[in-house]
Amino acid sequence: MEISDEAVLVDCSRLKSAVWKDFDRVKRGDACVAVCKHCKKKLSGSSTSGTSHLRNHLIRCRRRSNHDVSQMLTSKGKKKEGSLVPVNFTFDHDQGKADIPNLVTGKYEQSPVKEGLVSLANGNFDYRRSRFDLARMIILHGYPLAMVEHVGFKIFVRKLQPLFELATLDGVVADCKEIYLKEKQKVCEMLDNLPGKISLSVDTWAAKGDAKYLCLTAHSVDETWALRKKILSFIQIDPFQTEDMVSEVIMSRLMEWDIDRKLFSMTCDSCQIHDNIVCKIRERLSQNRFLLCNGQLFEVRCAANLIKVMVEDCLEALSLTICKIRESIRYIRMSQATHEKFNEMVQEVGANSQKSLYLDNPLHWNSTYIMLDVALEYREAFSRLQEHDFAYTMCPSDDDWSRASTITSFLKLFVEVSTVFAGSKHPTANIYFPEVCDIHLQLIDWCQSRDEHISSLSLKMKSKFDDYWKKCSLALAVAAILDPRFKMKLVEYYYPQIYGGDAPDCVDIVSNCMRALYNGHDVYSTLASHSQVGGSDGGNDTRDRLTGFDRFLHETSQNQNVKSDLDKYLEEPLFPRNVDFNILNWWKVHTPRYPVLSMMARNILGIPMSKVSLESVFDTGDIVVDEYRSSLSADTLQALICTQDWMRNGLEDSKASSSSSTLAICYDA
Repeated sequence: MEISDEAVLVDCSRLKSAVWKDFDRVKRGDACVAVCKHCKKKLSGSSTSGTSHLRNHLIRCRRRSNHDVSQMLTSKGKKKEGSLVPVNFTFDHDQGKADIPNLVTGKYEQSPVKEGLVSLANGNFDYRRSRFDLARMIILHGYPLAMVEHVGFKIFVRKLQPLFELATLDGVVADCKEIYLKEKQKVCEMLDNLPGKISLSVDTWAAKGDAKYLCLTAHSVDETWALRKKILSFIQIDPFQTEDMVSEVIMSRLMEWDIDRKLFSMTCDSCQIHDNIVCKIRERLSQNRFLLCNGQLFEVRCAANLIKVMVEDCLEALSLTICKIRESIRYIRMSQATHEKFNEMVQEVGANSQKSLYLDNPLHWNSTYIMLDVALEYREAFSRLQEHDFAYTMCPSDDDWSRASTITSFLKLFVEVSTVFAGSKHPTANIYFPEVCDIHLQLIDWCQSRDEHISSLSLKMKSKFDDYWKKCSLALAVAAILDPRFKMKLVEYYYPQIYGGDAPDCVDIVSNCMRALYNGHDVYSTLASHSQVGGSDGGNDTRDRLTGFDRFLHETSQNQNVKSDLDKYLEEPLFPRNVDFNILNWWKVHTPRYPVLSMMARNILGIPMSKVSLESVFDTGDIVVDEYRSSLSADTLQALICTQDWMRNGLEDSKASSSSSTLAICYDA
């Protein structure tokens, strides 16, 4: 339609359709034209032409803002689906720079958006899915739930997608709990389908005031021979609860997840309270005959926690000297002149170290070790500085330096062992035995020190180590035997150094335990196979009539000279030691050759000998729930903690399998 130059702009404010916000209505005589404000295209603007063609044009108009398209392209039942009308500020992609919205005066008028799909020109906007994606983002990254009520976030979301109805705080909490329940069901199915047993670790988290939380984590080796770890429960406990009450709480969670029948071991910190709780749970499971092999390896103590406790003893024994060294470093760094004078002293005494003085972070004990190690290289320079600078009065004495040197050597060993524990994201149980044996041998040597201060410290540490060794030495040794690079040889190498003349008897104890565990797994595998055969036909009356023969074959083979998996395994040569060895892959490949022993290896190698994460292996304090999360209700906090763990594990599994999908957390709503 051609328009003459003599045209009159008509006021569109009285027109009801929202489409006229993007068109100017021009009138010449009886003819009306609608002119697109974005591309200036002219279309029929007659009242008899309707507005459908104008809407269709907005769909195709390339110069129109995406925000405006989303706002306008709804179905004809627009009043039912709702509309979004931004007020007080605009956003135009055609401008050289985007307008900066006023965060104080920016407001929105919004009518409710119907849940479900909203039809757009090039697809559908899934409001419900977007709402759950927001909740997943909050869970995954630990964002505060209240972020949905922040003004800046509201403006960002409205600019990004005006059709998205902003969630309330209560709405986000409900969405997070719904996601938790859905993902919990998936974890339940995963645990139910595991081919082996489950080991449990118990962590204590601190919070504001006297509040405490228990974090229960399941550890297992799945059907692909990969280590799996899932947080199952995050429980708030009253500090005044008795040991019986806490053990009942843990048992109730085990039964809730239906894993009380599959539990193999339980790992916790070394303290009397935890010892009593574990004993009560073991008694309860033993009464129900749920523990395999009578729970021989049920009680496990965290190796990293043992090191942490001994480090605390070292730092306490050296506390005054550590304070002197810290203050000395601060004094030298305080002024450029003092620093230069110290460098002169370094040159005079001939210290060859290239390291710079290091001030530690008391929250990470490995940094304290580094500070001491560096300071010891400059000990003579510190003493010389004291002679020339009368204001420097905090220099350690010769006895202080001597004890610092000895205790730093202790810390060096603990750092090296902890680094081995932290060297793998999912360390298997076989790596701990040689490291713990080295600590054992060193403690024996340290206790012989002529320095009463050092020998007293060493005896204190060895007392705690002996408690740990009494409970965990068998589990450590059996796990090492299941490493085809060592088998019995590693035990036979270390035990004479540790036990001397009693070594043969101690080796026999380990060997007998190994065989008892194997026999228990052998019986369990036979019973499991019979159970599967008997239940394989469902409701049919037909059954395997030779199950009795299977029992007969198993019983008679015990009395004949038929070599067991364990005998064959121990008699074969050791596997060569190499850096890239993966013990789980080895057992995966050799499962057909050692069907019973591989079942035993799956259960034992999955025991968490250390439950401390890589990020906190050198921390001096407890794991702490921040103040914001402490303010949440117990069920909300549990939903956030557990679901975050499951999502992050899902992302890691996705990366490990080189999945093409980078958004493994975006499950269907």
